[in-house]
Parts: sequence; C-alpha cells; structure tokens
Amino acid sequence: MKLLREQHKKLFVGLSALSTLTLGLLSGQTEASTATATFTVTATVAATCTISATNLAFGTYSGALTSANSTVTVTCTNTTPYNVGLNAGTATAATVSTRAMTGPSSATLSYGLFQNASYTTNWGNTVGTDTETGTGNGSAQALTVYGQIPAGQYPAPGAYTDTITATITY
Repeated sequence: MKLLREQHKKLFVGLSALSTLTLGLLSGQTEASTATATFTVTATVAATCTISATNLAFGTYSGALTSANSTVTVTCTNTTPYNVGLNAGTATAATVSTRAMTGPSSATLSYGLFQNASYTTNWGNTVGTDTETGTGNGSAQALTVYGQIPAGQYPAPGAYTDTITATITY
C-alpha cells in the first residue's frame, strides 16, 4: 500500500508539472534569454594649436613716441607647450629688432614689437631666444603685443603699413 501511495504521489507531481508546462505554452508565456558583449572605445588626441591676431593701429604719428597694442590669441590642447614668434615684416632690410612700415615712395617708419609693457623685451621669431612661450590649457589664451614707434622720425607724410606674420610652434 505504501508503494502504491508513492507511485500515486509521483504520478500526481508529474501530471501537475506537465499541466503547468502545457498551460504556460498555451498562454504564450515563454522565458526570455539574454546575452551580452563588450567592446573597447579608443581615441588619440593629437597636440594641436590655432593662432589669430588683431591689427595693431598706431593712429597718427607726429614725431613723438607713440605706443599701441595688439593681441595674439592661441588655443592649444591641454598641456601642449608652445612658442609664438613674430617675423620681421615685409619692409626691405627689416629684421625682428629693426622693423619698419613702408609708406609713400618707399619711405620707412621704424617701430618695435615687444613682449612686455615696459618695451624692453623684443618679440622676435627664434624659438628659445625671443619668442613668447606658454602651455595650452584647452582654452583661448591672449598674448599682448606691445608696439612702439620711437620719437624723432620725420619721413614723408602719408599712410605707412607693414604685415607681420605670427607663427606658433608646438
């Protein structure tokens, strides 16, 4: 009798499981499965700098010492060291320490470009010698160019111009 009860119990449990499976299949219930994968994302940031400049306008020169400023703006990637140089300009025989604007009949008007407001540090174009140095921070950094026309020059009246090229080395 005990054996019969055991078999009956097993049969009941089996039928109960079969009925649950059948009801689950008939009702559209299925168990969802998932799988995952991973992947690596990479990029390399190159050291990069950009440079721009505003014009330097002295205004009217009448033989007296005349000063004016310009701004060179550099934007470099964070931690990128840089040097900004200013060339000699376009006047014949000009150098970074003896710049000149050219006017009527090729007359010249001498001027200087400096790194400091006391007009004592010439701004040239030789890295490690007379350029302005800095380190990029990812934002625009403004560098002031201090220009000065010495007193006592009396060239022919008229408009005088020069073109300076600012170069960033990084």
